[in-house]
Amino acid sequence: MTREGMAVPNTTLCEKLVSDDNLTKAAKKVRSNDGAPGIDGIPAEDALVYLLKNQERIVSEIITRKYKPSPVRRVEIPKANGKKRLLGIPTVRDRIVQQAMVQVLTPVFEPTFSDFSFGYRPNRSAEDAVRLAQLYMSEGYNHVVDLDLSQFFDTVNHDILMGLVDKDMEDKDIRRLIFVFLKAGVLYRDKLEETELGVSQGNPLSPLLANVYLTPFDKEMEKRGLRFVRYADDCQLFTKSDYAAARVMKNATKYLENKLKLKVNVEKTEAREAEGSCFLGFTFMTLGSKENGRGVCRPRGKKIESLKEKLKVITKRNRGVSIHQVIMEINETMLGWLAYYARGNILTWLMKELLPWLRRRIRQYLWKTWKTAKSRKRHLRKAGVPGRQIRTVTGWSSRSYWKMSLVLGRLITNERLTEYFGLRDFEGILRKWHKKRMERDYELDFNDYLCRQYEEEQETRLLMDVYSCVNW
Repeated sequence: MTREGMAVPNTTLCEKLVSDDNLTKAAKKVRSNDGAPGIDGIPAEDALVYLLKNQERIVSEIITRKYKPSPVRRVEIPKANGKKRLLGIPTVRDRIVQQAMVQVLTPVFEPTFSDFSFGYRPNRSAEDAVRLAQLYMSEGYNHVVDLDLSQFFDTVNHDILMGLVDKDMEDKDIRRLIFVFLKAGVLYRDKLEETELGVSQGNPLSPLLANVYLTPFDKEMEKRGLRFVRYADDCQLFTKSDYAAARVMKNATKYLENKLKLKVNVEKTEAREAEGSCFLGFTFMTLGSKENGRGVCRPRGKKIESLKEKLKVITKRNRGVSIHQVIMEINETMLGWLAYYARGNILTWLMKELLPWLRRRIRQYLWKTWKTAKSRKRHLRKAGVPGRQIRTVTGWSSRSYWKMSLVLGRLITNERLTEYFGLRDFEGILRKWHKKRMERDYELDFNDYLCRQYEEEQETRLLMDVYSCVNW
């Protein structure tokens, strides 16, 4: 274990873990992810500085198997349904080590994961999962089992998880690290609580361990020949009849509860028609067909209302911040939302409902911010509005802000909001992004077609060879 008085790693994997490059890359990743501090109070932005000062001690503790993680800080964040999600915020030291572990363990476990699992995996996304679900529906799988796991991350069985880790990884040093992180405990309201079950949401290692834990379920569904798609703990299984869906729901629930010791939420888990079902924030409006391709999807109603609530807060007329700050926040919010939901058919809704409403709220904000008649005229002239247009307006001192925002629409046009105030052209952006999504669908479908055609040709050639041998 030692060489010239210096501790050295016991295995190749451990050597990769504690290498300078891996730890530095991990610290940079922690810094870029940002996030609230743990019980040490050190912000994530100081991760690289912390590593430079403490790297030698961290490496020594890992190699000599003396590394002991700190308890995570319990944080409760509200969910859309009114309940609370429990997060565990680790210290910056533990974040660096966990991120370093993820970087060396991902190549180990990634080949063992199912092709139908998409959550927290390299080169896979939620959109890929939605695309696959739409493909199933276009192939005639018009019923779905929507599985809902109750508090999945909080109910993971440590013994089962460590058994699955041992199955694909033999490194005892890293195995020990995984185990001590699972048992690190939680500090909640100055009271230390032991962790007998679960993996803490909020740390870099938990998504990888979640996929390790659910892989046996994926493999079992594959063995049974079922069409399914999973993103972390969100899973849908597709069938061609309501009877098959009910049977699959019963068997899947039995496997998850008996084999993996998880809790299936019987109130939310359901077998239903695929049309109108929801997955990862999308609602599937139509099923599609083999002839016409994938069906139509759009964001769930709750997601649309959530976006409007955010925009209402940003454009609240008594916020007291500059219009440039408001526009910047609107651009960030809208671009992030559109980037996720661009594959949905929402162009008409965006053009006719959301954008007119949003622009009117911006104009209302401007009318309120400019306050006086003199100030309003001066800002309009500065924005490039012709004087003859300004003179046609009456009621310059009006405090009917929503009413005057309609009048202001003749002066502050949509083009002026974009060119002068910096509001992004969301309609054009959505058209471009949606087109890319559809082109990507076509490309993937064409590649699948070529692969199937090649396999059929190979099978035909093999049968012909066998036939020739028999005749000879």
